Amino acid sequence: MKFQPASAFVGGPASYQLLPLRFRRLPWDSARVFVSSAAGDWLTCRHEELASLLKGELPLDSALMQDLQARHIVAGPLDSLTLAPLLSQLRTRKGYMEGGPALHIVVVSLRCHHSCSYCQVSRQDTQQRQFDMREAHNAKLVERLFQWPSPTLTIEFQGGEPLLHFEQVKALTELIQARNRTEGRALRFVIASTLHGVTNTQLDFFGLHHFELSTSLDGPAWLHNANRPIPSRDSYERTVAGIGRARQVLGHDSVSALTTLTAKSLTAPEAIIEEYRLQGFHSISLRPLSPYGFARKTAHRIGYSMRDFLVFYRKALDAIIQLNANGYALEETHASLLLTQLLTPFSHGYVDLRSPMGAGVGAVVYDYDGRVYPSDEARMLAAQGEDRFCLGTLDQSVHEWLTSPAMQELQAGGVAEALPGCSDCAYVPLCGADPVDHFARQGDVIGHRPSSDFCTKQMGLFDLLLERMEQASSTERRILEGWAIGARQIAPALEPVH
Repeated sequence: MKFQPASAFVGGPASYQLLPLRFRRLPWDSARVFVSSAAGDWLTCRHEELASLLKGELPLDSALMQDLQARHIVAGPLDSLTLAPLLSQLRTRKGYMEGGPALHIVVVSLRCHHSCSYCQVSRQDTQQRQFDMREAHNAKLVERLFQWPSPTLTIEFQGGEPLLHFEQVKALTELIQARNRTEGRALRFVIASTLHGVTNTQLDFFGLHHFELSTSLDGPAWLHNANRPIPSRDSYERTVAGIGRARQVLGHDSVSALTTLTAKSLTAPEAIIEEYRLQGFHSISLRPLSPYGFARKTAHRIGYSMRDFLVFYRKALDAIIQLNANGYALEETHASLLLTQLLTPFSHGYVDLRSPMGAGVGAVVYDYDGRVYPSDEARMLAAQGEDRFCLGTLDQSVHEWLTSPAMQELQAGGVAEALPGCSDCAYVPLCGADPVDHFARQGDVIGHRPSSDFCTKQMGLFDLLLERMEQASSTERRILEGWAIGARQIAPALEPVH
């Protein structure tokens, strides 16, 4: 086969140069396509206009050509070609890579009051104190925490139920604060708790150290009590009471809430949204089940397909937008994150939607026994007997964690732009890689993208949001645009409550 000379691929003096681009037919309008740049700028156009562009026949003076150039999809004419604007935007989009992990999850105990069927961890009885983090780990944990260079450190205490080992939360918080007098980092403390039995002494401590509280509220009483049972059968009442006590001491906005969706939840989108309004929340996170822990064992009873989740999500999103249009502000946090990607040049930095991956690079998990993981999901896999993603222990240095076999394996599936099925996806500049999730679901860190639940969810949500924005009234569009502006502040608080 004879190769054409380079001149065959260059037009005349008025020609233009295609920059890296990807495209996707719009599912709700097959005559049009979504076209994205390498840095995540995008537009939609008619399919025949894209064909004309790719053939080199699109007029330079057309409105579409001007738009394509402004979005770094086309450069032209050739004598003015520069990649500087595209590279600058790419640096902004990937800015989360600077500084190393900012989110540090500390599991102080596996003990818990609840017996949730979807629990992602190996919860333990409330009397089993051998599953509490020992004080002997504290000094090493604090030392490793400050070995990371990030100027901002979010320390999130999790469990089990971390309030069952409050003395450890208190001791670590005070040690971190003392060390920070010389380090000068910006510290942010979060505790993920059911808030059952939270005391005024604990709340006063949280107020002193400016803690943010995160809890689980799955919906109205009948649904919450079914999803999150306790022996006294009043989980909902205790959760609502705990939220009330926290707000009374720390202020109304001191508590955020997440909902985990079971098959029963999918029958009640409007009831879940209404419960969050009744409880005075202004954000909600609609999270599908994860394939870890008890959730994996009970999937036949409480599980559903990702397609079913997307049907539910569309109904829930409609209800949320209508609620906003009626004057009550409520945002869905995952939609906010994706809208940030679509509508701004910035990244939210949420660790599950990063490329390169967030595992071990954006977040680190310190387990109760001194073992260290790149993500909470990796810790959950270890609890199921698959500990291949353990980075090491607190006795080892950060350098040893980052050069561990676990990190090397994860990095093979950690850059979405280099993965089969992702490399040519129009949404990849706005999406991320989650190798731990793919290993948990498909047994491989790269996975098979066409059958991936992760990809089905992300592509489905991008499609849904684009369609919703396109068909939205001016009022509805302002609501969605407002979510995008606020999402950069909510991303670190989206870790699960177990």
